[in-house]
Amino acid sequence: MFVMTAKLSKPKLIAAGVILVAVIAAIIMLFTGESNSTPILPKGATDAERAAYLSTFGWSINAQPKETQTVTIPNAQDNKVFSRYNDLQLSQGFDLRNYAGQEVTRFVYEILNYPDAKAPVYAGLLVKDGHIIGGEITDTSPNGVIHGFKKPGTTAPTEPTTTTPETTVPESTVPATTAPTEGKRES
Repeated sequence: MFVMTAKLSKPKLIAAGVILVAVIAAIIMLFTGESNSTPILPKGATDAERAAYLSTFGWSINAQPKETQTVTIPNAQDNKVFSRYNDLQLSQGFDLRNYAGQEVTRFVYEILNYPDAKAPVYAGLLVKDGHIIGGEITDTSPNGVIHGFKKPGTTAPTEPTTTTPETTVPESTVPATTAPTEGKRES
């Protein structure tokens, strides 16, 4: 019979323990799907960046915003209006629940190439810290709809999306998406 012994110093034993704990933590994160990664949000600090983002969906816009305003994202609890609006955002890969209670800037641009538009159509973009965090397209015609950025009759560019819910344009049911007024407005 052959017996082998090894002498471990205290520093080597501590280093082995740290490595073992790190390996176990990595395995746990791998199997539970937990990570600290955050989604990469589109750039939206300038009019040019916002226009470029909308152009990825095929939209042509008036380069100057029709309206600029500061809005507060409502708390999602017990707010059916916000919940419906956020469902639209979730279908586009955004989630406004992460911004509940925070002020964001809403930029509204007139869309110049909406198919068969009978009234003005606007793109509303919500921007926080120079990144687009959500938004919608609003057709202001009497039978118009509010929908995601995807242009009707096309496929979305690179964002993984599900079907984009459409809703009629009830003025009192969608937060911060009323038809813009002339000029800029700061609130």
